Amino acid sequence: MSRARRAFERAAATFDSADALHREVGRRLVEHLDPIRVDPARVLDLGCGTGPQLDTLARRFPGSEILGIDFSRAMLERALARAPWWRRALASRVPRFACADLAKLPLAPASAGLAFSNLALQWCDAPAVFAEAARVLVKDGLILFSTLGPDTLRELRAAFGVAAFPGLVDMHDLGDALVAAGFGQPVMEMELLTLEYSTLEALLADLHAVGALASATPGLGGRERRKAAAQAYEARRRDGALPATYEVVYGHAWKAGTRKAADGRQVIDFVRAPQP
Repeated sequence: MSRARRAFERAAATFDSADALHREVGRRLVEHLDPIRVDPARVLDLGCGTGPQLDTLARRFPGSEILGIDFSRAMLERALARAPWWRRALASRVPRFACADLAKLPLAPASAGLAFSNLALQWCDAPAVFAEAARVLVKDGLILFSTLGPDTLRELRAAFGVAAFPGLVDMHDLGDALVAAGFGQPVMEMELLTLEYSTLEALLADLHAVGALASATPGLGGRERRKAAAQAYEARRRDGALPATYEVVYGHAWKAGTRKAADGRQVIDFVRAPQP
């Protein structure tokens, strides 16, 4: 079992207590659907975790089958428990679930209309997930996702002297990967969101609770190193709080014909998300 999968198995019981960023980004990601016309027979929630977006997707697409997919069985058990008991007993409007690697989906080709993924790609091989999404989406099917970019937790990285966290891919590289997977007209956006904490330990506790600390940052342990990092982090305190900045990347693209310039180069649109 991979380090990330083990981390999320352990974090299933605490994830919902520290998922403020996940919920907020998920809300904003769903809003990206507002100007898009799509009527999928099946919606995939790739990396659904404990299922915070499943109800929202079910309400938005009342005639669609909702399928939550995650590599953590413990997370999926939490997601299933979100449905009221009477819905589970009657199998009424209850999402279906599959425990699987997002790059190896247990689905037939062209079997879904929408692939939705909120803050999961940073734990995966994003190009492989895009290729698999292209395989299971119908023609003109849509992929819509959010993930974290390489400027994420820059204050924490500076305090610990960490150059970069693994798995965080630049927005432009994600756009290129979408094109390589067979998606057309990808649109990429980026925004910076900042959470505030009273102490470094409070930030690390939240990262541990959602599984991010053990899966992405195994080198941040050690009492002396944390003490030195806490002192370094204090220089960033403003108005009594320590900032934790996240680079959030949003993207969507259609499984359809690609758009090219006159010289044959692929066209990718990049826009900066409006700041809240």
